[in-house]
Amino acid sequence: MHLLIPFASALSDAASHVLRDLALPNLSALLARLTLAQRDDADVYTLSPPLERALAAAAGWRGADGCLPFAAQAAARDGLKVEDLAWGLVTPSHWHVGRDHVTLADPAALNLTESESRAAFEAVRELFESEGFRFAWGAPSRWYAAHESLVDLPCASLDRVIGRNVELWMRGSAARSTPAKLVRRLQSELQLLLYPHALNDEREQRGALTLNSFWLSGCGRAQPDEGTPPRIDETLRAPLLAEDWAGWAEAWRALDAGPIAELLAASRAGEQVALTLCGDRSAHRFETAPQSLWQKLGSRFKAPEVHAVLEAL
Repeated sequence: MHLLIPFASALSDAASHVLRDLALPNLSALLARLTLAQRDDADVYTLSPPLERALAAAAGWRGADGCLPFAAQAAARDGLKVEDLAWGLVTPSHWHVGRDHVTLADPAALNLTESESRAAFEAVRELFESEGFRFAWGAPSRWYAAHESLVDLPCASLDRVIGRNVELWMRGSAARSTPAKLVRRLQSELQLLLYPHALNDEREQRGALTLNSFWLSGCGRAQPDEGTPPRIDETLRAPLLAEDWAGWAEAWRALDAGPIAELLAASRAGEQVALTLCGDRSAHRFETAPQSLWQKLGSRFKAPEVHAVLEAL
């Protein structure tokens, strides 16, 4: 049994204060029984966040930073024939233009219905297909584009960009490549196409966010899943991205009383268990490991400091 928990920590003073005041008895007891088996440490500016790197490692995928083929995987799950094409996930989104920079709102906040999403998709289909892309609809918040230029195009994960300045994630040598320049042009042209669209007029009248751009991510050809996928619990995601620290603390307590308590019970019953915790920088995997009698006795009296474990992520 392998439980993977993303958004377990964040690099902010507010998150640190929450973690230091948070009682997570089951997580503390579980960590006392497990051994740190694998560390994936990087900085907060990697295009692929720790969650995606951990999932890719579990699946046996290979790929450079920002080049893990999550789009092809999602397209296949949405029923598309991915074949040997290089796919990218096109997420319809709202970009908020501020005084100093442009930020990407959480696409979930759009609350696009299927009819709205399909109408917008059809309005911009020719924009992509005229550039040689195969363009496909998968779900209200998931469109897909396939093109050979997406084989090794590094893109920042959507979770890296939400609520942040998009320019920070569109820099570097990769951003100056011909495919990246095309993506930026398509983002601008899509905004011009949808600005006068009846869909956005109606949304604006009722105070809803308008659909004015997209984010491209997860590019590459599909790779076979060679491992057993972990159970992922993403209940910490929404409150953390919204910086709702009270909600994040409550989600942590529910997680400790639910899935973590179940994993602890399995460990106490003698099962082999694993726990992967992901933050902004790192993914740390803890596993059942043989322990001597002295180690078992010692773990009862010296449980790790949970906040220290989480703040290290």
